[in-house]
Amino acid sequence: MLKMTFQGFPGQQPAPGALDFPGSPQKLPFASEAESEASMSEASSEDLVPPLEAEEAPDRDGEEAAKKKKKKKKSKGLANMFSVFTKGRKKKSQPSSAETEGDTEPQPRPAGRLPTVEELKADLEHGRLEAAGPLLALERELQAAVAAGGMSDEELLRRQSKVEALYVLLRDQVLGLLRRPLEAAPERLRRALAVLAEQEREDRAAAAAAAAAAAGPSALAATRPRRWLQLWRRGVAQAAEERLGQRPAAAAEGRTEAERAFLHMGRTMKEDLEAVVERLKPLFPAEFAVVAAYAQSYHEHFAAHLADLAQFELSERDTYVLLLWVQNLYPNDIINSPKLAGELQGVRLGSLLSPKQIRLLEATFLSNEVDSVKELMARALELESQRWSQDVAPQRLDGHCHSELAIDIIQIISQGQAKAESITLDLGTQIKHMLLVELAAFLKSYQRSFDEFLERCKQLRNYRANVIANINNCLSFRMFVDQKWQIPQDLPSHLLSPLNELKSHGVDTLLQNLFGVLKPLFKRFTQTRWAAPAQTLEEIISVVDERLPEFSELQDCFREELMEAVHLHLVKEYIIRLSKRRLVLNTAEKQQQLAGHIRANAELIQHFCTQNGSPATWLHRALPTLAEIIRLQDPSAIKIEVATYATWYPDFSKGHLSAILAVKGNLSSSEVRSIRSILDINTGAHEPSKSLFSLIKGCVELGSARAWNGRQNWRREKGRMSSHLGPGKGPVGSHGKLGAGLASEPLQLSP
Repeated sequence: MLKMTFQGFPGQQPAPGALDFPGSPQKLPFASEAESEASMSEASSEDLVPPLEAEEAPDRDGEEAAKKKKKKKKSKGLANMFSVFTKGRKKKSQPSSAETEGDTEPQPRPAGRLPTVEELKADLEHGRLEAAGPLLALERELQAAVAAGGMSDEELLRRQSKVEALYVLLRDQVLGLLRRPLEAAPERLRRALAVLAEQEREDRAAAAAAAAAAAGPSALAATRPRRWLQLWRRGVAQAAEERLGQRPAAAAEGRTEAERAFLHMGRTMKEDLEAVVERLKPLFPAEFAVVAAYAQSYHEHFAAHLADLAQFELSERDTYVLLLWVQNLYPNDIINSPKLAGELQGVRLGSLLSPKQIRLLEATFLSNEVDSVKELMARALELESQRWSQDVAPQRLDGHCHSELAIDIIQIISQGQAKAESITLDLGTQIKHMLLVELAAFLKSYQRSFDEFLERCKQLRNYRANVIANINNCLSFRMFVDQKWQIPQDLPSHLLSPLNELKSHGVDTLLQNLFGVLKPLFKRFTQTRWAAPAQTLEEIISVVDERLPEFSELQDCFREELMEAVHLHLVKEYIIRLSKRRLVLNTAEKQQQLAGHIRANAELIQHFCTQNGSPATWLHRALPTLAEIIRLQDPSAIKIEVATYATWYPDFSKGHLSAILAVKGNLSSSEVRSIRSILDINTGAHEPSKSLFSLIKGCVELGSARAWNGRQNWRREKGRMSSHLGPGKGPVGSHGKLGAGLASEPLQLSP
């Protein structure tokens, strides 16, 4: 990811090669030029006065150097130190390793004689690190003279000042090479490291001797421990600060100042540490832990910079970028990168920010991101609603009406989720639930806006096309919720409910005109007393077939759902007309004739709807079973058929059954009650259970039941009155009209 981050910023210039930066050599922070010159001037004089200031503790020495450094021109830090990683430039201010080696051949000396102070000074000024051995011998010789006695304190101090002045030169040479280790030849670097290691051993030996011996007065000033290794580590920290503190490359378009700073520090740290592993680790003694020293210094400066930045109120983008670096890029793409993971495994660098700071930043990020997602979705819906009201035609994609709204919303949600997951997977889990809440709220707003459009914009030219486009949107949303997000089972229904409502309202709107045309055609069944049911149904099917192309721009799945709605409407309207109280058949023959017509009509409806894509197989039994109930004459057989029917259609009530039984004029009231009682038994329902009879209005059911009861009562009254009036006489008064309608023979059904 870090590589992608480095390369993916538009307009970002590549950083210079790893550890290859121009710049003039910098004076060491450990000793000033004036200090070195003054000390050596004293060291070359026979009347040298002991310069105790030059022998202060290393911490004070480092502070003195830091104060003097402020007066000098700022260095380029590791830019000088590592400039030969790739180019190996020579510096004008000091000789190259080849020149040094050529000019530093020591003059022959008599065997066994230590060089003089002047000779050692000359050797050190020419970079001859071999002088470290004789210098250490001089130091030990001085300590032996103190132990032997016989030499004045003044003389001892004068000799010590000469030795310490030479150590200042040696220190500058050694730490100067270690300041820019890869500008030196490997052999010279090894010599400098050997000198540093030797000085560390002498420091430890001096400390051990001081602890073992009783403290007593000494003519010599305390000069150990010199702590050159500590000074080296301090130089490493300063170099890291200089390298990471350099100004990043020119601003890339769209990148904030914080982003550029993070990118610069991350790239610099990674490249520099890789160079340390590849070039320095093989040369440094293991006890120096060179990789850990550089890694800790870089980490501490990086962490300090981020901690300071986290104290300020950050922009939304800077908050995200800061968390991205702290939680993802830094630990994964730098610390655990292939070249560094093994080397830094034992270096406990920790996080760039404290857990408390991270929690605060994460809470801010989540709040910012959710608000941003909410705002972007609301803006997208507003723009889409404006297009509807302005009668802008939707796009056509693969022969379907298409809206970009679903794609826009899915991208907004997905990008918010991806941003959180790019920081940590745990943060992605946290924001998922928050985004689900916002998505549910958006879908409700979408449904309300769509319902308003359905009511207000019916006269627009592109009204139906936009309705179809919004129905098609539901497919994208449904796939996004079902397939892309693994969410608890109870949430999809909550999320998809507004979509189902939107789709249903849209489909109802598209079918409203068609169903209006079919209504008078269905009325013919009862108006003609079912005289020609086959011809009437064929005309209904013909009208539907002519209108189906209007729905061709729906997605296939929604065209099937629309066809299922048509199928349901045809069956429902057929049952409603069959349940009207205008048809009473008193003979088994006429009932069988009607049952045959119903079966034939049912087959025609089923064939047409299935052929045009209706998946409503659950409707296949609706009409044929009613035909069978009308055909059967045995009440027990009718009971069995009704009980089976109720398992397929649980919303088939006693009222609906009464309306159907009213057709059978040869059933007694006790038989009707017995058949109706079968619905009191819960026989269980087949799945899926969808609404059919609950869509048939209750007034139709109750009206049919009242018709049946009225007819039975009239028959009883007719028999009673006929015995008094005699043959040929009919009922009069309030019962005359009803009797005329029910006592007459029903019209013949068409063959």
